[in-house]
Amino acid sequence: MHTLYDSDSFVVVHLLSDAPQSTDAPADAPALARHGFEIVDKRSGKEVYLDGLWAELFQQHIAAWQAKTPTQEEVENTLSGYAELAQNPVVMH
Repeated sequence: MHTLYDSDSFVVVHLLSDAPQSTDAPADAPALARHGFEIVDKRSGKEVYLDGLWAELFQQHIAAWQAKTPTQEEVENTLSGYAELAQNPVVMH
């Protein structure tokens, strides 16, 4: 798990499918089948998990940002679009 972005409004985390399991995890603990991105909208307290084609589309945004550094406003506008998909309330375990 890698935090890619953290601001007053959003947090973006990249979850990797091939990340090694913790030695404390039970042997039957679920593993991610593929990588994805979790976007947390701090303003609404909701999160969305992107995998599959959504994750690939988001990965393209990241690659474009790496090629040409965006402003914070550009990043936040893009994340706002994805945050509209957020349905799940953020819950602390």
